[in-house]
Amino acid sequence: MKILVTVKRIPDPDEPLKFSGGMLDTSQAKWVPNTFDEYAMETALRLAEHVGGSGRLAEVVVLSICPASQRQHVTQFLAMGGDRAVVVDHDDRALDAQTIAETIAAVFKRESCDLLLAGKLAQDTEGNEVAQRAAALLGLPQAAFAATVRWDREAGTLTVGREVDDGVETKKVPLPAVVSVDLRVVLPHSVKNGATPDDHAYQEGPRLASLRGITMAKRKKVDVLSLGDLGIEARNQSPVVHAEPPPPRPPGQIVGSVEELVEKLVTEAKVL
Repeated sequence: MKILVTVKRIPDPDEPLKFSGGMLDTSQAKWVPNTFDEYAMETALRLAEHVGGSGRLAEVVVLSICPASQRQHVTQFLAMGGDRAVVVDHDDRALDAQTIAETIAAVFKRESCDLLLAGKLAQDTEGNEVAQRAAALLGLPQAAFAATVRWDREAGTLTVGREVDDGVETKKVPLPAVVSVDLRVVLPHSVKNGATPDDHAYQEGPRLASLRGITMAKRKKVDVLSLGDLGIEARNQSPVVHAEPPPPRPPGQIVGSVEELVEKLVTEAKVL
C-alpha cells in the first residue's frame, strides 16, 4: 500500500498575532507543523510498520504545498518516519481550498496512491474542507474525523470509528480511500494494521523524531513540483479582504455572593 499524507506549515499558535494594514502579518512568524497533520502522520506510520516483525507494510509519502525554500516542516515529518516527500512549490496562502484539493488529487493520481490521510483541520484557518473536496475530485469513499482505524489487508478495507454526539459511528471503506483524522486517533490502541499485535500499546500522541531519524531525513528523496507540472492553475476565489484583532476583553470581576453574580449576569452580561 502507498499512503499519501498531507502536511501544512502554520504560524506558531502560541505566539501573539500581528496585524499590519488590515491584514495578518506573518513576515516574522515562526512556522510550525499543523498538529492534526502530525496525527495523520502518526496514523500512517502505525499502519505501515510491523511491530515485532520485519519490513514495512506500506510506503508513506509526505505531501506539502509550500514555498520550496521553506520546507523545514517536511523534513520533520520525514524524520518521524516518512519514506520520501513531494513538495509543490507555491505559497498555499495564495490558493483557495478547491485549488489545494485539486493539487492533492493530482499528486495522489501521479503517485498511484491507495490512501490519502489528512488532519481533520488546519489550525490557522479552522478549515476542514480540503480532504472532503479531494475525495470528491478523486471519486473515492471517505471517512472524516477518524478516531480509530483498522486495516483489513486481505479484504482491502479500512474500518473507521468516528466519535459523534450519541456515541461512535463505524464506517467500512474500500481502498483506495480518503481519511481525515481527529485527535483520539493517536491514543495507544487506536490504529490496527493486522500485523502488529492488537494488544500492542503505542505511546500516546504523535512520535518525536529521533536523532537518527533527523539524520536520515536529510538523505531522503524530496521531489519538487510546480502547479504547472500537475496541470493546475493557481487561483484564489476566497481571498482574505480584511483582518483585525478581536477587541480586548474587559477585566474580570470578583463578586461577593451568588445573588450578586446572578444580578451581574442579568444586568451587565445579559446572558440570563
